[in-house]
Amino acid sequence: MSLDEVPPWLIEVPSQPGVTSPIPTDEIAVLAGRALFQAGAPSPASLTVILSDDAELAALNEEHMGHEGPTDVLSFPLLPPSAFPEHAGQDPAVRAAQPDFVLPPGSHPHLGDIILSVERAFEQAPETPLDELRQLVVHGVLHICGWDHAIEEERDAMRALERKVLSGALGD
Repeated sequence: MSLDEVPPWLIEVPSQPGVTSPIPTDEIAVLAGRALFQAGAPSPASLTVILSDDAELAALNEEHMGHEGPTDVLSFPLLPPSAFPEHAGQDPAVRAAQPDFVLPPGSHPHLGDIILSVERAFEQAPETPLDELRQLVVHGVLHICGWDHAIEEERDAMRALERKVLSGALGD
């Protein structure tokens, strides 16, 4: 397990038993921090990126999403979309549907948990599994930050932001 401080975020990157990270966990934390920055995530805050396998993702996918079989990444945000800046293509009803969550003074919010299947990354992109895993980290973080890909305009904006984060670009 790794606990990395990527100011102003604290990012934990544990692996489930039997799962080995093919990418250094500090690299995963830095990548997640860049995605949080680009998405305008509140700070200071914490985030957990859990590295797992197809069996766990299949069970979680069925339990929480109602879909059978494994998936590559699941995100469990703890803050409503209104805690993050609006973005292109975002359905305004999504922002209005959830009230803001208020924390006690001096508290730092936990943004949520992301669970990735390392096994699925290797299955989906056998030629470039490390790049696939990096993309899944960024994709999961953007879901935590209120991004979705159900609407074409938002999907296109999300993909563009993923490319920007993966290229290492910072700023607007």
